[in-house]
Amino acid sequence: MEPGLIWLLGGLLLLGAELALPGIFLFWVGLAAIGTGLVVLLAAPSFDSTIYLFLVLFAASILAAMRLRPVRRASGMNSPESGLVGRRGTLLPFDGVQLRVRLGDSEWPARLPRDVRVPEGAVPVRVEAVDGVTLVVRPE
Repeated sequence: MEPGLIWLLGGLLLLGAELALPGIFLFWVGLAAIGTGLVVLLAAPSFDSTIYLFLVLFAASILAAMRLRPVRRASGMNSPESGLVGRRGTLLPFDGVQLRVRLGDSEWPARLPRDVRVPEGAVPVRVEAVDGVTLVVRPE
């Protein structure tokens, strides 16, 4: 069988597999294989040149994919800060180990800003920031 037709068939199979599998990686490999097949049918390069051509086309298709990818902007949705910053809670009495804040029906590890001392007893607080799973709170 003609090598160019094998490349074309392989590329078409990869494009078909892309329809069945999630993601978009096989699309770019398939395009590179189809491009390689077309060049092999028209110019009949050596085996080494064919492999290099495929690698160059594959790299070019990956670069094209990266340029065509939409830029994602942080919208704040589904981030820890989106639902917690600004909420009011209660700073639970300090047990000597870890500050804890009660927000609604859950407790969170907390810390105070450097300029605030640990108050006595249960104190109402407002969440200023989120640092990992730790809430930065300030007494009201």
